[in-house]
Amino acid sequence: MRGRSRKMLRQGVDKVIKRRIQLPWKWNAPKEKAECVVIGAGIVGLAVARELSLKGKEVLVLDSAPTFGTATSSRNSEVIHAGIYYPPNSLKARFCVRGRHLLYEYCSHHGISHNQIGKLIVATGASEIPKLNQLYNRGIQNGVKCLRMLDASEAIKMEPELHCVKALLSPASGIVDSHGLMLSLVGEAETKGTTFSYNTTVIGGHVEGNQMVLHVCDSKTLANWDGTSPLQPDLILIPKFVVNSSGLSAPALAKRFHGLNIATIPHAYYARGSYFTLSNSDSTRFPNFKHLIYPIPEEGGLGVHVTLDLDGRLKFGPDVEWINHVADTTSFLNRFNYSVSADRAVSFYPEIQKYYPNLKDGSLLPDYSGIRPKLSGPGQPACDFVIQGDEVHGVSGLVNLYGIESPGLTSSMAIAEYIAAKLFG
Repeated sequence: MRGRSRKMLRQGVDKVIKRRIQLPWKWNAPKEKAECVVIGAGIVGLAVARELSLKGKEVLVLDSAPTFGTATSSRNSEVIHAGIYYPPNSLKARFCVRGRHLLYEYCSHHGISHNQIGKLIVATGASEIPKLNQLYNRGIQNGVKCLRMLDASEAIKMEPELHCVKALLSPASGIVDSHGLMLSLVGEAETKGTTFSYNTTVIGGHVEGNQMVLHVCDSKTLANWDGTSPLQPDLILIPKFVVNSSGLSAPALAKRFHGLNIATIPHAYYARGSYFTLSNSDSTRFPNFKHLIYPIPEEGGLGVHVTLDLDGRLKFGPDVEWINHVADTTSFLNRFNYSVSADRAVSFYPEIQKYYPNLKDGSLLPDYSGIRPKLSGPGQPACDFVIQGDEVHGVSGLVNLYGIESPGLTSSMAIAEYIAAKLFG
């Protein structure tokens, strides 16, 4: 469903309407009641919608964009992570390990293109070896199988272009066609009765009767808003269950849920990550690497690494560029600046050349960028995923998802499994 008007919006929600109700708010917008509403049609929202629909629930997915997966879900490395980087017993560790198993199984069963090519995390100097050992031990604690430490000669035998003094081999890591995966999740959810309403923005809500009432408008209404006059919803929607999986806008949206304890909402940070590709056209036919190549993690990310797409094309990135002063409408409508400045390549070369010394200066071309929805800023320790239910904020049937950055793609099906159990047991 790709609604372009209020009429299209109403056609979407009409499929899950139970009955008209009246609210004490003074708006003239119609009021409708639904069973389950998922806000956000990124990879996590789609996985949640599928999971809930498989449990027989009537699900409505709302997204401000014209289609699914237009933000972080389509602007990442498309890597299936093993579960090495994250503190033991954290949600990231648990969901990454569980999600990887579910994702490989789902892709194999549904014919989604993927390739378990493995990853090498490399130490390029002796000072990095203790950190590499820490990653190995953490991966073992998290239940990642078949990890193996390699000396330089073993690693270079696998990847002749590589420079390192030691490497950690993760055979379980891989790559996936994220668009094909999302398309499959949408199709399966629709088959089970899920309704998708695009160009539809949730602009806020309020708590009434210990349930979350949603304020919804056509995305065009929000796009044309002057930023000062009262923003009127086109529809007041009252679901029994709400999953706020709106990604980049999740904290900003939660702050517009009147009656929700603002102290439970974490501060949002945003980091742009740019990717570059090789200018040599032959690299698509003869890639320099066969595995994912990752340096030791850096502040805010996993370092500028080498990934391959399913056609064998090399990509380098992402870096970390912090973004300040993000307006609500920017996050709601995904109005971030995704352009990649060629000047950023200057900082890429020395980082890549630490492990790929044969990279020639001037050989990188700007490719694409993505925005990470983060809960920690510059100089702060990395945060875990935050998944809040009524045990935290006290609002029945509401689940807020915050900071679902990497490994969100890998974790998506495990997160969906967790939320369905949280709401319905």
